Amino acid sequence: MKSKKPKISNKERYRINKLRFYEKELKKKGYKYIAGVDEVGIGPLAGPVVAAACMLLDRLIIKGVDDSKKVTEDERVRIYNELINNKDVVYSLGIVEVKIIDQINIHQASLLAMKQAILNLKVKPDYLLFDGRNHPIIPIESEAIIKGDSLCFSISCASIIAKVTRDRIMQDYHQKYPLYGFNLHKGYGTEKHRKALIEHGPSDIHRKSFESVKVLS
Repeated sequence: MKSKKPKISNKERYRINKLRFYEKELKKKGYKYIAGVDEVGIGPLAGPVVAAACMLLDRLIIKGVDDSKKVTEDERVRIYNELINNKDVVYSLGIVEVKIIDQINIHQASLLAMKQAILNLKVKPDYLLFDGRNHPIIPIESEAIIKGDSLCFSISCASIIAKVTRDRIMQDYHQKYPLYGFNLHKGYGTEKHRKALIEHGPSDIHRKSFESVKVLS
């Protein structure tokens, strides 16, 4: 039985329509397939970096869409499910594991994850919207938006898809490496995580190129 979608107030519709400003302006200029791109997982001491590209083919309104960091875990999961199960949403992922992060550094790994996500889209975008300043070089017209995950609908959607995906990966890793508490902190450098690193040393999914991992190991 499908869960009911939450009712959307006029105020929330107005907020979401404001978030769609960039996409609306680009469509006025003739762009049809606009993808928002974002990544998560630059800061953690363990686990992969995950990027998502998200293209919304209709005037879709989903309650609560925002920067994934501003949304509660339960709300993120609800929004994620609405996105990935909607026929008007095209999305894809790019995942770069720890071995590659340690080889090429986290900055290059985040760019690679974004590039993978874009190339994995089933529909080729004709314009890309990125969060922040840094993005991969790719032969598609694009724009980088500071705080784009709070200001642009498709980037916000991408940030939620990437965040939920990475959180689930870290939940799975917790089953394999239960000593570190990955189910709680998802690899970020919390006090509990740092204490576990000192006590047990790094696991196979810790980023050994990170100075903070080296120091605590």
